[in-house]
Amino acid sequence: MKLLQLDRDALLTPLQAVTGIVEKRHTLPILSNVLLERTKNSLNLVATDLEIQITTTCELADTASEHQSLTVSARKLQEILRSLPDGAVTTLNLQINKVQVKAGKSRFNLQTMPADDFPKMAEAGELQAKFSVPQKLLQDLLSLVQFAMAQQDIRYYLNGLLLVLEGTKIKVVATDGHRLSYADGDLSDTHEKREVILPRKAVLELSKQLSAADDDVQIEIYASQVRFRYGKSELVTKIIDGKFPDYTRVIPVNYNKTITLGRQALQQSLQRAAILSNEKIRGVRWLLTGTSLRISCTNTEQEEAQEEMEVEYNGEALDVGFNITYLLDVLNHVSTENIECSFGDANSSMLITVPGRNDFRYVVMPMRI
Repeated sequence: MKLLQLDRDALLTPLQAVTGIVEKRHTLPILSNVLLERTKNSLNLVATDLEIQITTTCELADTASEHQSLTVSARKLQEILRSLPDGAVTTLNLQINKVQVKAGKSRFNLQTMPADDFPKMAEAGELQAKFSVPQKLLQDLLSLVQFAMAQQDIRYYLNGLLLVLEGTKIKVVATDGHRLSYADGDLSDTHEKREVILPRKAVLELSKQLSAADDDVQIEIYASQVRFRYGKSELVTKIIDGKFPDYTRVIPVNYNKTITLGRQALQQSLQRAAILSNEKIRGVRWLLTGTSLRISCTNTEQEEAQEEMEVEYNGEALDVGFNITYLLDVLNHVSTENIECSFGDANSSMLITVPGRNDFRYVVMPMRI
């Protein structure tokens, strides 16, 4: 029985949109599969890892008389479609416990598992908030903070991103306890304050899925889930249940020692200095005087790298150390020409902002070198 027939790319594109969350090895074999649901003139593709679920729709030219559904290995189906020539007309035929993928003189028979066994995420209950933002705005916000998320931290609430809805602002915050990144954007409507922690994997997948388009993402917040609808796709993620640190207490507000630096020049200086940094602690020393910023790195072989940049600085001399990776991370994700670095003292964090803007702040803690 024919399930569908369409151009290779027309099936491969939506399949790739959902398979990013599929784990290669899983305790539940069906979680390695993608759910294919054929309706009258469309195909729904669904993938889940029990924490995140992505659904996308593919329009079909032919019309089916009955609803059909099955699950098949996401990785194998994707590899088969990738290996076919561009423009190949691909047919999927249903057999007993199998699906046949046919293109030209190629035939592939894949095992299937019942669609009824596929663990779709349950409905989320009562809607708490609903709003829309342009895809490009959300993509930019996530890009400015996601690199600061923790990875496998015992403080599980740090292994994600705080999404705050407040008034006419959407705010995103990430921290691993050593640095914190904050960004915000404007909304068209006013909303009650809501805070949710999105899991790391959902944030990274959503960043890949969004496009730099002006099309809106519709965001729905529930008690235990958040839904993102964009284009023909929907991403549903569970929420991390925990108390995120009070980011407002971490971001300094009264620093008066400030220098303005060219972002690219600083980035290149740090990249060169990092060659001779200690591979374990990744420390870099900043010595700031009235007219210069001296950057230096040393390693266990007693090798040293030094860079110097001209600055205008009115405060007393400052000697402070940082993790060079944390500095390069932010410079890789901010696209402005200049950045501002503000300081307290040698034992205080450094605040990085963008001149003339207050919608982004990055705080990095000092380290002893």
